[in-house]
Amino acid sequence: MITEDLLFSLGGEIRRYEANETIFREGEFPLYYFQIMQGKVKLNNYNEDGKEFIQNLFSDGQSFGESLLFIDRPYPMNAVAIEDSSIIKLPKSHFLKLIQENPEVCSNIYQCLAERMYYKYIMLYNLSFQNPEAKLKLFMDYLKSYHEDKSPYSFQVPLTRQQMASLTGLRVETVIRVIKNMEKNKALKIQNRKIYY
Repeated sequence: MITEDLLFSLGGEIRRYEANETIFREGEFPLYYFQIMQGKVKLNNYNEDGKEFIQNLFSDGQSFGESLLFIDRPYPMNAVAIEDSSIIKLPKSHFLKLIQENPEVCSNIYQCLAERMYYKYIMLYNLSFQNPEAKLKLFMDYLKSYHEDKSPYSFQVPLTRQQMASLTGLRVETVIRVIKNMEKNKALKIQNRKIYY
């Protein structure tokens, strides 16, 4: 997204988060731009029964939560480190000044936000499917669309079955059953518990 040198020159600081540590909570107001140097972060919510719904996953070099810096609204989700992570935090006012003064950075932010909106549209459409196999196929098609090699079994799905369940709104047992059925029908391959689509 934004070069680390540029973030540091504008007052960005590295903050280390341990696995399962909360970075921000639903209801808090955005105060920082966050960019991952190393690690993994999930955006999530919990329903009234305590079931986790993962909205998105982010890793090295990616930013998260920046769209909320443009409006005066609280976060509608939590951000939680999935593993030990090093994250650059830049104060909101510095971030807004940065994009005003750097058209190239601003263009990168627009592109990133457009990609995130595209993902949200795909996932919203995905919710309309009743068939769990159709849900998982659409989801894996989306993930594979960013992979150069489109041949069968060339893409290793970088998610656990639990993460796939939380991202698609399915139960983990359903995901396991559907994945096995998709393997039987040669829609994917499983090697050493890894899914290749």
